[in-house]
Amino acid sequence: MSYTVNCSILLTELPLLERPAAAKAAGFDQVEFWWPFAEAVPAQKDVDAFIAALKNAGVQLTGLNFLAGDMPAGDRGLVSWKGRCGEFKENVEVVAAIGEATGCKAFNALYGNRLEEFTPEAQDELAVKNLVAAAQGVARIGGTVLLEPVSGTPAYPLKTAADALAVIAKTQEAGVDNVKLLADFYHLAVNGDDVAAVIENHAKDFGHIQIADDPGRGAPGTGTLPLGEWITRSRELGYQGPIGLEYKAPAAEAFSWLIRQPA
Repeated sequence: MSYTVNCSILLTELPLLERPAAAKAAGFDQVEFWWPFAEAVPAQKDVDAFIAALKNAGVQLTGLNFLAGDMPAGDRGLVSWKGRCGEFKENVEVVAAIGEATGCKAFNALYGNRLEEFTPEAQDELAVKNLVAAAQGVARIGGTVLLEPVSGTPAYPLKTAADALAVIAKTQEAGVDNVKLLADFYHLAVNGDDVAAVIENHAKDFGHIQIADDPGRGAPGTGTLPLGEWITRSRELGYQGPIGLEYKAPAAEAFSWLIRQPA
């Protein structure tokens, strides 16, 4: 099984730049990150240090988020956030440059929360424009923009796979074909989506899969979700990418659920 460790939610006991090496030491060759900087356009020395940490650890970056605002404060993306369009587009250039330097091809663009001062229609119109700009920005490196339904944030409008797929259809109408669904089985399940049906209908077109168990967003096996069955069926139906481990667990026991192959 090809797993990629989300080093923004796992191994957080360590400084960020030490996490790729910790993932490697735990037996993984692939990692993914949320946006690892505070700014849309970080200092080049900070970008270089991030890229060096990946290279020195000997791991492949498989996924990277665009800037999503202040995540701890509740922000969930800039895609539909009117007033930050320029900032988002500047971020696209940096994301594409990191992708080019690392070989990363998948980039998660969180949609953004509803804002009271703007109509949903105005935000959705901006979102399509920003997603198209992001898709065009990473297309030159063969990149894909991922769009994700999210749970736990009432103001975030994309709750189900259908919600995200409707937006993706609008980007296709606008002329790009590299915006894909990020199927986070935890978020979909918590939001009440029929995950098995989503897999049956769309697995071959998934841009990425991420997993956590429910309740608790813990490691597989700590809850009740049939994650193994869902992954197996997704593979059978054509999904060929890695499985993102995006759950909460202390580093000491984060990967104890995995069946290790003999050396």
